[in-house]
Amino acid sequence: MKSFTPDSSIASDVIPSANYGDRAKGRQPDMILLHYTGMPDVEGAIARLCTTGTEVSAHYIVLEDGRIVQCVPEARRAWHAGASSWAGEEDINSCSIGIEIVNRGHDWGYPDYPLRQIAAVIALCRGIMLRRKVPSHRVLAHSDVAPSRKKDPGEKFPWHSLANSGVGHWVQPAPIVRGDTLKLGIIGEEVRDLQHALAKYGYGVPITGRYDGPTMEVVTAFQRHFRPARVDGIADHSTLVTLHALLSSLPAEAVINPPVAAAP
Repeated sequence: MKSFTPDSSIASDVIPSANYGDRAKGRQPDMILLHYTGMPDVEGAIARLCTTGTEVSAHYIVLEDGRIVQCVPEARRAWHAGASSWAGEEDINSCSIGIEIVNRGHDWGYPDYPLRQIAAVIALCRGIMLRRKVPSHRVLAHSDVAPSRKKDPGEKFPWHSLANSGVGHWVQPAPIVRGDTLKLGIIGEEVRDLQHALAKYGYGVPITGRYDGPTMEVVTAFQRHFRPARVDGIADHSTLVTLHALLSSLPAEAVINPPVAAAP
């Protein structure tokens, strides 16, 4: 790709990626998907996102010092989400704008996100939300749309700070207390209710009434984003209360009506 004029006025540079395409059926982006780069250094991350043959890219990269690089125009389809789904939609690349945040990630020590970097992410997201009319509940983590594969941007990412600036959907997580839990191997209506609530929010989870591996992965992803104090894939009281508070605070048109499967 030749150089282009950045969509965001706060992008400090353009490093065109070779990896992009057209959005399917003219789909306009109405989601922002946040990632971490998950690589030891920024040079390697930029090379991977921009070099022909890697088949990976993103619209933006936010560096640790707050500088923002644009790699793919917002009108084009970047290749950042991979196999993923949200609210019944599976071509997440066509409906989203991908932002890679430079951070080594879980495999390389997972440092805290610098305040300057988070301020840049907030400013970038606010601009995209205004330009593209992205609703707050459609600012998501890579782990939300690909819970079986991804952890980013992870439990250290300060979603609450973004929400305080009008970016993303958030409620104060319910306190962690002792009590009954739903966990791997449990079967019953309480599990079906949990799966149904997660699917209503947008997560791709089959409603089977069985607390199986995929259900645990989705609960883990939910906790990374919305209840990061304990990420263990066990649906405790705090997880359930936080989930229902999020659902209650969604606009009515944003709630998904998932198909109901037969009882186990």
